[in-house]
Amino acid sequence: MGLFDEISGLVGSALGAEAGGGESAVTAALQAAGIPGITGIVQQLQQSGLAAQAASWIGTGANQPVSAAEIEQALGGPVLTAIAGHLGVDPSAASALLSRVLPGLVDRQTPNGTLQTADASDDAGSEEP
Repeated sequence: MGLFDEISGLVGSALGAEAGGGESAVTAALQAAGIPGITGIVQQLQQSGLAAQAASWIGTGANQPVSAAEIEQALGGPVLTAIAGHLGVDPSAASALLSRVLPGLVDRQTPNGTLQTADASDDAGSEEP
């Protein structure tokens, strides 16, 4: 139950932070792992076989879900371990968190259905939607 509570708390924080507080933590964790902003995570997922899911998050339609296992496979062990370390959780908790947060995070950072350049998306995590 402790791991579930930890994940729930992180997800609640990230999803409930409209001003970008929780989302900023996830964005910072991605950047700490060498993934440059929203553009970087979308590119990583597209190259790892999750192009349809990522495209749905960018587009104006419904967001397709992604599983924790798909996140683990797409990001790989070293990147996921770096993200987990930055968030202060184990890699399985990090992949579960990312699977819940990334669809909405990418969706909110691409409100017009357009993925910005890497420079613009790096700043997007710190701005209010």
